[in-house]
Amino acid sequence: MTAEPPADDRIRRRLEDLVAFGGDAAHTVELGIDAYLADTADGRLLRHSGRHIVIQIATVAEKLPEDFKQSHPGVEWVAIARMRNLIAHHYDKVDDRLVFTTLQRRIPALLRALDLGG
Repeated sequence: MTAEPPADDRIRRRLEDLVAFGGDAAHTVELGIDAYLADTADGRLLRHSGRHIVIQIATVAEKLPEDFKQSHPGVEWVAIARMRNLIAHHYDKVDDRLVFTTLQRRIPALLRALDLGG
């Protein structure tokens, strides 16, 4: 049986994941809103990818320890979880413009709030 890594290592790895997902969000945004919303197979793939990026970020945020979250009170932790739940459970009610805005603004703001760039 292998020992679990120390909490600091787990937090560091999760923050690295957030940075990587933030890079994916930035790349998606660089492709532009018109490409993202296009009524084409490529547009659908971008929208699926954008939604998945939001879900990944929310999943990482959920796994961060409570004391870490409390040390970053400016982060809207509940809103992150709600967005994930909306996408995962009510896909037919998702506003893709809102998801794009999340990729464009909210994810970089999250990274800045956690001193991870953005």
